[in-house]
Amino acid sequence: MRAHDGRAIPTFLRQALQSRPLTVFGDGSQTRSFCYVDDLIRGIVALAESDEHSPVNIGNPNEFTLLELAKAVLEVTGSSSEIIYEALPTDDPQQRRPDIGRARELLNWEPSVELIEGLRRTIDQTGHARLIGATA
Repeated sequence: MRAHDGRAIPTFLRQALQSRPLTVFGDGSQTRSFCYVDDLIRGIVALAESDEHSPVNIGNPNEFTLLELAKAVLEVTGSSSEIIYEALPTDDPQQRRPDIGRARELLNWEPSVELIEGLRRTIDQTGHARLIGATA
């Protein structure tokens, strides 16, 4: 994910690492599910190697509010940034959560990387400079 792509994780990480306020839309109660890339790749490979030809959701069914995500980012980065609230866009979905029942049943797959660990790995793998938009 690019630091300025508008998605929650890169945006919150960039803001926290730049000691800028983390922008939460609405009251932050809308939920999202975050799947770490290693888990996603394992799921895609398992599906590709299976005989299954129907759709199978690959994702993480664990939901977090965007406010919980913002607080987790502050914890992982050690940032003292504050959280600010802005108007909720009218098209912002209130919930995103995949049903991975078929992945569990057909592929014996489910994600294993928890949110905090995924955030830590993202920072370690990406490097602070790239997350905050600095150039090498």
